[in-house]
Amino acid sequence: MNDEQLLRYSRHILLPDIGIEGQQKLRDAHVLIIGAGGLGSPAAMYLASSGVGTITLCDGDTVDLTNLQRQIVHRTASIGMSKVESARAVLAEINPDVCVRALNERADQIRLSELVEEADVVLDCSDNFATRYAVNRVCVQLKKPFVSGAATRFDGQVAVFDMRDSLGPCYHCLYPEQSEALETRCAIMGVFSPLVGIIGSMQAAEALKVLMGIGTLLCSRLLVTDLLHMDLRTVKLNKDPACRVCGTDGHLHSHSLAN
Repeated sequence: MNDEQLLRYSRHILLPDIGIEGQQKLRDAHVLIIGAGGLGSPAAMYLASSGVGTITLCDGDTVDLTNLQRQIVHRTASIGMSKVESARAVLAEINPDVCVRALNERADQIRLSELVEEADVVLDCSDNFATRYAVNRVCVQLKKPFVSGAATRFDGQVAVFDMRDSLGPCYHCLYPEQSEALETRCAIMGVFSPLVGIIGSMQAAEALKVLMGIGTLLCSRLLVTDLLHMDLRTVKLNKDPACRVCGTDGHLHSHSLAN
C-alpha cells in the first residue's frame, strides 16, 4: 500500500485485530453483492470505504422515487438509472481505489454459479425467497461463505452460512423451500428506513470479518432485530440432517446448478 492508502485505512490499521495484514487481505478480496437496494446500499458503501479490492454488484432494477427513503447509495438525480450504475458512481466517489463491477441483470442459477465462483464471500441483499434459495444452493455447492440479511417493517435478521464447515447449517435448514414461508416485501408491508441501514451494515461487518479471518462470526446463529422495541437477540441454528441442499441423509446437493 502507498502512503495515501495507509492514511485512508489508518483507523483500521490501528486495530490490533486488523493491522496492515488484515487491510491487505481486504484489498486482495472480491465480494459479490446480490441486490443494490436497501440492504445492498449500506453494505456496498461500507465495503468500499473499508477498501475491499473488488465489489461485484448484481441487480436488474432501476432507481425509483420510493427507493430513496432507505436506499442510501442512490440519489434523486439517479431516478430512472439502473441501480448498479447509480451505486457504482457513488462508490467511486467514496473510494476510487475499489473496482466496482456493475451487472444490470437478474442472475439465474447458472449465472450465479459463475459469479459466486469468482467471489471470496457473497452478500445476499435480495428481497425474495427465490433468489435466497438460489444463492444458498450455489454457495453450498461451491463452499463459499455467504451473509444473509432480511428486513421488513421494523424487524430484521442477519446470519452467516459458511459451508466450509460441513457441520454448519445452510439457509435451507432455516427456511426449507417447501415451507409455508410468506414473502413480506417492503412494497406491501413497508419498512423502517434505519432498519435496512443497520442490517446491511451488519452484513458488511460479517463479510469483513470473513475476509480477514477475525472475530466470531454469526455462523449457526441468527441475529434478530426489532427496532420498534429496540430488542436484539440471537437464536441458535442447527443443521438439518435431512436438508435437501446440505443434508447428510442422502439428499446432498439434490438441486444441480443447471436447475
